[in-house]
Amino acid sequence: MTRFNGCIDLHHGKVKQIVGGSLSDSTPDELRTNFVSEETPSFYSHLYKENAVTRCHVIKLGPNNDQAAKEALAAWPNGLQVGGGITSENAEAWLTLGASKVIVTSYLFPEAKFSLDRLVDLCEKVGKDKLVVDVSCRKRNDKWIVAMNKWQTMTDMEVNKETLDMLSKYCSEFLIHAADVEGLCKGIDEDLVKALGEWVHIPTTYAGGGRSLDDLKLVDKLSNGKVDLTFGSALDIFGGNGVTFEECVEWNRAH
Repeated sequence: MTRFNGCIDLHHGKVKQIVGGSLSDSTPDELRTNFVSEETPSFYSHLYKENAVTRCHVIKLGPNNDQAAKEALAAWPNGLQVGGGITSENAEAWLTLGASKVIVTSYLFPEAKFSLDRLVDLCEKVGKDKLVVDVSCRKRNDKWIVAMNKWQTMTDMEVNKETLDMLSKYCSEFLIHAADVEGLCKGIDEDLVKALGEWVHIPTTYAGGGRSLDDLKLVDKLSNGKVDLTFGSALDIFGGNGVTFEECVEWNRAH
């Protein structure tokens, strides 16, 4: 069954909700922010822990987020995954700091080209069971293409059954942001969720466009319960009015 998984998105040390497609190093003025929390990262860690919301991810969107991420991990040791700037050089350190798993994208794509060698190396260093591959993507010509570098740069990898089968040999989980709809609260990418339900055979969390409790039901139906859902900007704890945290917790308890 589809479950609700939590997120803590960090931007310049603050918990924020951002329109994914607006993140850009070259045009920072175009950043569209839906929410900036007055709460600390650890507040959300405690909230997820106390309500048994598992497989939550902490994502560092750019620089100046390490201390905030460490604070989140310290509040729930071995309870949160961490991503954003993960490499073979620092992955083990983040696990030592209390991450349950590390999430990797950009490191696997030097000059936007997939490197199997880097994936194998990272898997050997931290272990398959500690590695999540983030295949967040944007749609181009009816295909989903992995996007890296805060979803600004398109890579040479298409998200399909073949690539997911290959990647799953080296990781224990997928995280997939649909960057084109991330933060818009205008509905999920139904075609992508349905396809993921047909393609994946390891735990997979989808993020992007979720706007109400009905989306949990929809993801469950479209994916045959194989894909979990994260809410961001629509969630009341992030300033949204589409779905309440309590509704999501109740959904998990009932399923």
